[in-house]
Amino acid sequence: MLIRIVRMTFHANQLDAFHQIFDRSKHHIRAFPGCQHLELLRDLDHPNVRMTYSHWTGPDALEAYRQSELFQTTWAATKVLFADRPVAFSTGQLEVLP
Repeated sequence: MLIRIVRMTFHANQLDAFHQIFDRSKHHIRAFPGCQHLELLRDLDHPNVRMTYSHWTGPDALEAYRQSELFQTTWAATKVLFADRPVAFSTGQLEVLP
């Protein structure tokens, strides 16, 4: 499993627009082949920061999503709202606590 975290900083006046984009696309992303989980998180210390936290079956599934029309259109609409460059991490679990 691959865990993907994307940290995005938005202009304060663009948060509502981002939430609308996310609400329209979240069900499609969750249904995309290989996506096992998707959450939207907010940074408690930085009110204009949002993070997506997603689980994918592996790097190939994430890359297929990144090459899809769904990602291309969603990302194009989202990136114009940024106040700073996004930061993305692809991770794998080393240990799962009971």
